[in-house]
Amino acid sequence: MSEPFVPEPLTIQQPLPLAFVRGEAVLDRPEDLYIPPDAMEVLLDAFEGPLDFLLYLIRKHKFEIVDLPVNEITQQYMEYIELMQEMNFELAAEYLVMAAMLAEIKSRLLLPKHREHEDEESDPRAELIRRLQEYEVYRQAATDMDLLPRQERDFFHGHAELPADFQPLIILPEVSLEDMVLALKDIMKRANDFQHHHIKRELMSTRERMSRILSLLQQRDYLRFEDCFDTSEGKEGVVVSFLAVLELSKEKLIMLTQVELYGPIHLKVAVGADA
Repeated sequence: MSEPFVPEPLTIQQPLPLAFVRGEAVLDRPEDLYIPPDAMEVLLDAFEGPLDFLLYLIRKHKFEIVDLPVNEITQQYMEYIELMQEMNFELAAEYLVMAAMLAEIKSRLLLPKHREHEDEESDPRAELIRRLQEYEVYRQAATDMDLLPRQERDFFHGHAELPADFQPLIILPEVSLEDMVLALKDIMKRANDFQHHHIKRELMSTRERMSRILSLLQQRDYLRFEDCFDTSEGKEGVVVSFLAVLELSKEKLIMLTQVELYGPIHLKVAVGADA
């Protein structure tokens, strides 16, 4: 008979502590705990100052700065101040200074004007309008500058260094028959410039030209492909020299190398060719 199934006991989640006092966890709230209304203050950073808030109200209600309706703006501004004070938010002194300035401008607009001095009296809103226009220009300039790409914020410079003992692996491209034909094409083109009428045709030996190329390679480590040809011999000499290079490569007496793709071709003595 199989043994009866016994379920595992369920784990009970321990209550999380409300706080830690001197390193000890407090699980239950004290019955005599009293939190005064001014125990917490919240600093409001939604606006960067009273001018910024005024500009926000003007844009929100689609007012014109040059024709600023002081009555509506002052009413909206004072409602904001009263709301922040009711919620026990800490307001900077400059917000209260702006409230006093708006109240002064509003009172000056409500005062009766003397007709004989009407032209001489300036608009009480002029200074505030000038400050708002100037602040809007600088604020827009700051916004445009903040949109510019910034190093260490929008892009980062990468740095990579190779170890001191790093040796790059250079793989030279293989020289194909097509590369040799293309190099021969340039040599044939130059040989045409030396083409002239021969009174007596000279017989040229491929073996003799092979010996000449090997002799040149004994004097230097590398021989340029162009140095194997004497363009003054005409097309016949170029063809014989080209056949000599092909024959030497076929017999593995020389090696053809290129430093880079489509670069100049060089000849060197093959390994073990002297043996």
